[in-house]
Amino acid sequence: MDDIKQENQPKGGRRRGEVLEQAILQAAWEELGEAGYARLTMEGIAVRAQTNKTALYRRWPNKAKIVAAAIKKHMPKTALAAPDSGDLRTDMLQLFESFARPLQGIGAETIHGLLVEYHGDNLIALLPKILPPKSGGKLNAIMRTILENAEKRGEVRLDRIPDRVIMLPADLFRYELLTTHEPVSDETITGIIDDIFLPLVRIR
Repeated sequence: MDDIKQENQPKGGRRRGEVLEQAILQAAWEELGEAGYARLTMEGIAVRAQTNKTALYRRWPNKAKIVAAAIKKHMPKTALAAPDSGDLRTDMLQLFESFARPLQGIGAETIHGLLVEYHGDNLIALLPKILPPKSGGKLNAIMRTILENAEKRGEVRLDRIPDRVIMLPADLFRYELLTTHEPVSDETITGIIDDIFLPLVRIR
């Protein structure tokens, strides 16, 4: 069935504009949670939203686009703040685990589907709310705050750490996601921090 007939529209008049769009995104979010990415269809979203597929396709040309929009709308935004536990390793793990948790919640099937079907865009552009920002900007400031706190404790010498090393954990996090098409695991984050980052920055 291509379209949901007008009688399936809720009473009180036909929804338009922002009201209809929000209903569609809510339906897409719920369908994603119940059916999973592979089994999710535009028709299923239309049925749940009590509209027709034409209303969906006018706004989003395919399943990947509407799922991305639903994730951006409903996934809690990662709070960008510098942890201050009193230990450099703990601060780094807490920061990058905060990036990993939403991805782990979305799941490997959805991440893989979006990366494959989003037609030329990468997941960094697709899901900016839940990924470490690219080098520079707020994440760079947070990393520097963490390292400044570590310097006060005698763990590092910030003036000896190149900018590329400061942003290396975020670059490796993104690389892992884009090459595996899976959420970045806690084990992988621990490896990035313990095996690569800390040996480069700690005073020897």
